[in-house]
Amino acid sequence: MDDIAKEEVAVAAHRAELDQQKGPDRKGLLLLLIVCAVVLGAAITAGIRSRLVSASELTTSTHEAAIQSVRVIHPTPGSGTEELTLPGNAEAYIDTPIYARTSGYIKKWYTDIGTRVRRGQLLAVIETPELDQQLQQAEADLKTSQANRQIAQITATRWEKMLAKNAVSAQQTDQARSTLLASQATVAANEANVRRLQQLVSFERVTSPFDGVITVRNIDIGDLVAAGANTPPQEMFHLAQIRTLRVFVAVPEAYAGDIKNGMRVRVTLDAQPDLLISGTVVRNANAINQNSRTLNVEVDVDNRGGQLMPGAYVTVHFGFPGANNSVTIPASTLLFRKEGLRVALVYNNHVVLTPITVGRDYGDSIEVIQGLTPQDSLVQDPSDSLANGAQVQVASPASAAAAKSGVAQ
Repeated sequence: MDDIAKEEVAVAAHRAELDQQKGPDRKGLLLLLIVCAVVLGAAITAGIRSRLVSASELTTSTHEAAIQSVRVIHPTPGSGTEELTLPGNAEAYIDTPIYARTSGYIKKWYTDIGTRVRRGQLLAVIETPELDQQLQQAEADLKTSQANRQIAQITATRWEKMLAKNAVSAQQTDQARSTLLASQATVAANEANVRRLQQLVSFERVTSPFDGVITVRNIDIGDLVAAGANTPPQEMFHLAQIRTLRVFVAVPEAYAGDIKNGMRVRVTLDAQPDLLISGTVVRNANAINQNSRTLNVEVDVDNRGGQLMPGAYVTVHFGFPGANNSVTIPASTLLFRKEGLRVALVYNNHVVLTPITVGRDYGDSIEVIQGLTPQDSLVQDPSDSLANGAQVQVASPASAAAAKSGVAQ
């Protein structure tokens, strides 16, 4: 029993010794657990706080994103005068072909293209031997008829004197008178025939009908030219009067009411942009072309200096008085709504859809004669969903330029 008791005492002592050795380890483990719990709690708290901040920032950014960012511009004030630039075609004031009036062969020509001629100047000579023979025959027939008329006159006079003495019958006297009248008619017919042939012979000399320049020559020596109703016309020369040129311009219907006869215009050439030529509106068609919806206008240009050539493409600048208090805006700022034409203005970061009255349409820009002032802030490229009273954010010029550059890239 003593041995058992001793062993139990020894085991108890050994356990006590082991408990004393494990005591510090348990305290350290407990301390470690406490530290871990504190760190975990701090991490959880930080995560919750971060989520709350992110949620708040998301709410703020979502609210800001809901406000549309727009770019604004200001209308351009209208000038005192407005210029309308249109293309035009320059034509000779008189432009005519010259044909042969008699048939024959070209004996000689005296002018070529580019030659400036005066009225009545000889251009060419046509050789007509058959016509010359016809004229000689007609002149001979005229002399024969004149001789017959003379003898008929003598006979009729003699018979009238004899009738007065009752030496001849009245019937014979009347026949003599009739013979005289017939011979007089024959002389008149032969004279007319001679004049006709003389006129045709005069057409052997082709002359200029007016002052101008030869633009076309279609003949050469020895060429056969024909004239007559049953003969196709053959153009010998083409003559143009270029001292004054006509410039025809198609003016859009919107400006037709502003065109007045006598108004001064400027004419320019693409080949010589520094050359300014003055012109005058002399007439217009007074009717709108239904196909092109334009008014045909004629502008006369003094071309004594020879700056313009017939057939040239020119640009005509019309000047019109501008409307009072008018402004110009880009066409991209317009909004087409069922209520009518509108533009979006920005007041205190809110949109105001404003009706406007449009004047002239320049294509990429529009004249506004009522509804806007140069101080208004106009939304550029507004979206179709933009509503009246909507809150917007005006983009700074730098950000707008950067956004435009990014889109261009």
